Amino acid sequence: MDMKRKKQLLEEYRNRKPEMGIISFCCKEAKETFLCISKDTKANINGSRFKLSANSHPNKRMQELWNQYGESGFEISVVQILKYEDPKADHTEELEKLLIQCLDLDNSARRM
Repeated sequence: MDMKRKKQLLEEYRNRKPEMGIISFCCKEAKETFLCISKDTKANINGSRFKLSANSHPNKRMQELWNQYGESGFEISVVQILKYEDPKADHTEELEKLLIQCLDLDNSARRM
């Protein structure tokens, strides 16, 4: 790959606008829901699936449920999407507010 193309791809990556929001992992059998903020929903869902499949997720309760019921026992979704303009700005505070709203709406849900 030539340097010009490499620079172009790098610039496109830096300027991409990933979907940010709140991810939900809901165990259908146990009726337990785990929510987390995400600055890149697709990447975080894939990363969490990988950690759960490798039996190395930091949330021990969610890991127990995953081990017991498997991936088919979970419903994984993006429950809220953050609308934003500047991909370089820090949106952590806005995401935290969204998470609190989601937790308030579902009393049985908890942070991942």
